[in-house]
Amino acid sequence: MAEKEVVQQASADSLAQAGKYLTFAIGKEDYGIEILKVREIIGMMEVTTVPQVPEYVKGVINLRGKVIPVISLRLKFGMNEVENTEETCIIVVNIDEILIGIIIDKVNEVLDIEQEAIEPPPNFGSNVGTDFILGIGKVADSVKILLNIDKVLSEDMTLVGQGEEEESAK
Repeated sequence: MAEKEVVQQASADSLAQAGKYLTFAIGKEDYGIEILKVREIIGMMEVTTVPQVPEYVKGVINLRGKVIPVISLRLKFGMNEVENTEETCIIVVNIDEILIGIIIDKVNEVLDIEQEAIEPPPNFGSNVGTDFILGIGKVADSVKILLNIDKVLSEDMTLVGQGEEEESAK
């Protein structure tokens, strides 16, 4: 793809990214996910651990009779685990009709981010994948890393999807 086409594609992607984002913090970093992916935000609750899953998969919760897998974004992103606080919560996201809970440190706010305020993900070189980043939102004097939550959770969706297929086959 020619450099001009790459720039045009990046502009088209930024146009598609303008909209409302739920912003939240993990450590000192601020992130955002498309508000349409968010089903609900709940306070921390008891998570039942599941054996032989990756460390970042904390287990499952029972939310009004529905069992939902819960993932720590902090651990998924390779950060150190910390104690939960009063602000720690679970964002339940809907990815292809499957609900997954993501544990984050603190919810910030819902922001309407304009197209002009979103830049494409930076290029860190060929060995560093950034396909899970939709873009970088510039809000006032700060930046928000806008996540493609589908890509962040894609390998976890495969695990969840297989479990549901096995259940429906019984």
